[in-house]
Amino acid sequence: MEPSFISMAATLSSLLLLYCALTVVHVVWWRPRMIEKQLKKQGIKGRPYKVLRGDLSDIVKIMKEALSKPMELHHHISPRALPFVHSTVEQFGKLSIIWYGKNPRIIIQDVELIKEVLANKNGNFLKPLLNPLQRLLAEGVSLVEGDKWVQHRNILNPAFHLAKLKGMVPAFCTSCSEMISKWEMLFGPEGSCELDVWIELKALTADVISRTAFGSNYREGQKVFEFQQEQIQLMMEASWIPYIPGFRFLPTKKNRRRYYLDNEIKAIIRSLIHKKEKSMEVGESGGEDLLSLLLQSNHNVHENAANGLKLEGLTIDEVIEECKLFYFAGHDTTSSLLTWTLILLSMYPAWQTRAREEVHRICGKNMPDYESIGQFKIVTMILHEVLRLYPPVTGQYRHVYHETKLGELSLPAGVDLFVPSLLVYHDPEIWGEDCKEFNPQRFSEGVLKATKNQFVYFPFGFGQRTCIGQNFAMIEAKIALAMMLQHFSFDLSPSYAHCPYSLITLQPQHGAQLIVHRL
Repeated sequence: MEPSFISMAATLSSLLLLYCALTVVHVVWWRPRMIEKQLKKQGIKGRPYKVLRGDLSDIVKIMKEALSKPMELHHHISPRALPFVHSTVEQFGKLSIIWYGKNPRIIIQDVELIKEVLANKNGNFLKPLLNPLQRLLAEGVSLVEGDKWVQHRNILNPAFHLAKLKGMVPAFCTSCSEMISKWEMLFGPEGSCELDVWIELKALTADVISRTAFGSNYREGQKVFEFQQEQIQLMMEASWIPYIPGFRFLPTKKNRRRYYLDNEIKAIIRSLIHKKEKSMEVGESGGEDLLSLLLQSNHNVHENAANGLKLEGLTIDEVIEECKLFYFAGHDTTSSLLTWTLILLSMYPAWQTRAREEVHRICGKNMPDYESIGQFKIVTMILHEVLRLYPPVTGQYRHVYHETKLGELSLPAGVDLFVPSLLVYHDPEIWGEDCKEFNPQRFSEGVLKATKNQFVYFPFGFGQRTCIGQNFAMIEAKIALAMMLQHFSFDLSPSYAHCPYSLITLQPQHGAQLIVHRL
């Protein structure tokens, strides 16, 4: 081999190594430092950036400390549920920054800026990209953007029209009736028993999702729920360390488990899709479950496209992702809402009595239906107040993909934005000095009156990105709460420990033990 060729190869190798080294230095040191300097000039402060790890070690430390013991029985929960965000806002103000590894995340608590971010009229504030391990959980309509989001939303919308939701009410009632029958078998001679309602309500909402998603095949669909709960745990573990490109390909024990769960979930849903398509072909499917409606809507799109309209339907893989998202989002949020509602009604028996009296006045001993739940005022006030004090989703995330303006701020590309819903809902400047008290009366004249027409209450998102399942969740919650109040009363158990924490949704860390009394 010629010496000149060897010399040239060595030079090229050295240049390549130098380029790689400079790229790493730019990504993990230079760029974060420049962003930090730019934001600091605009008054956005936080803890100094630490190379590569940022605030992650401090986040894990303060979270472990917060979760190590229960809190007193009150509703000032942000120091426990969002400990690092809470301490950052306390120290640096309502416009401050946290470093998740090398990625800057700006906390925004200003009302006007929040509205601009979530309304996203100029298309500058989009959903953040998830890393490949996070995307294993679900990649449905709430996570896509642009034309793909429009396509998915248009196909999904018919399945969530109120007329279709009305057809799902019997499935809601059937699931609730089965849970109530199960509870009644647990009572002793005194007519009461202790239940961890968090476990019970997770089972209920999983059953509701299974019935409304897959119809007569709901028992098979429940396996999806079990696998997803494990996938959530694995995903959260991965989120606390910086993601290294290519790490997902390493055959670690947890990576193998993640992909096994993902493949199993997809295989179950794919099998259910094939069964549903066959039953629809021969006219056996009633067509009221989500999968039937989704497949039918998708079929209509294909028919219109065949007739010359420029439309595209969902692929089978995309239908699977929408089912995964419906399972995950529809299950966890509603079980969280119902659990905190029962806990709060146990703490405030006068409101429990008022809600029960309203249900009896409107429904008597009959099961609630679509028309009767529309008459619930006190129940609705209670649910709104629970959503404010204990929001299932404690914050909203957005990402800046190119340099843009936000109010008077100039934000560089690559910045994440975090709207801490929990802190906004507990802000005395917005909600008054009783903001950390349970007071459903504040919603007696509706949300607009309670918020003084400010943009400060968005439990299901805002604008075009409002959660497509909002009405589904509220109908399900009202029916479940009404039926439980018809049959039982609730008190806090002496074994209950008040431990709210955020695991994607706001959950009771050690369960929700209540004493349930037969009426």
